[in-house]
Amino acid sequence: MEGDWNLSRMSSKKETIAVCTDIRIVDLAADWLVVEKPAPLIVHPTSEKPEPTLLGEVRSWLARNGEESGTLSILNRLDRETSGLVLMSRTRLAARQFGKAMERREIHKEYLALVFDWPEWDERVVAEPILRQGDVCESRIWIKQTVHPEGRPSVTHFEVVRRLENRLGRFSIVRAIPETGRTHQIRVHLAHLGYPLVGDKIYGPDEECYLEFIETGWSPALAKVLHLPRHALHASRLEVPWEGGSLRWDSLLPGELAAFSEIEDC
Repeated sequence: MEGDWNLSRMSSKKETIAVCTDIRIVDLAADWLVVEKPAPLIVHPTSEKPEPTLLGEVRSWLARNGEESGTLSILNRLDRETSGLVLMSRTRLAARQFGKAMERREIHKEYLALVFDWPEWDERVVAEPILRQGDVCESRIWIKQTVHPEGRPSVTHFEVVRRLENRLGRFSIVRAIPETGRTHQIRVHLAHLGYPLVGDKIYGPDEECYLEFIETGWSPALAKVLHLPRHALHASRLEVPWEGGSLRWDSLLPGELAAFSEIEDC
């Protein structure tokens, strides 16, 4: 679900939404393309106030470069504040093949997450079901998900890549490999473990951060708690089957996340 910012049932200011449209085409073929989505940028148009979208930016890029859009279809959707690799089909043939591969769970996805604190484990598998929090209790945030035994089966593999400490505290870079694709799955499972994403307004230290952000926008008070104006999750690797072989793409942490991880130590 990409439109986190507009999904609270509370009132919100209808101001122009600040987005980043600095896309990068990673790979381009007749049947498909791979693009790096920046954050914050939604994938598809919504019914809310018009704003730039990844789909629109890709179409504009193709037109500027003399390329036909074809029947563009997005295969792996990312949340507004999640950056990284997105695969799009340009033909119906590719859409069918990639769609079947997703159904068979043959598309391998990896993410890099910057989280609060140092996990006491190096590797961990979380197999906890997830559902919308509002289905089982009162929730002020419509889209917020939670771990619950009545939820849909959800499995995520985690591996600590690096532990770091700086003037802001202790943090870790964690690799996340989801086996399933539930809404906010990685964010929910990390928060469930006690290591939420840096910058996560919904699943971070206090969900009031999200409600405050909806009302007032980014502020110095929020910066003190969350450190980053976006949640620190990046789609870093995609591997998909194609015509008897496989295709793979990798993406480094974007500048703002890489810079945070290199803040001068205490």
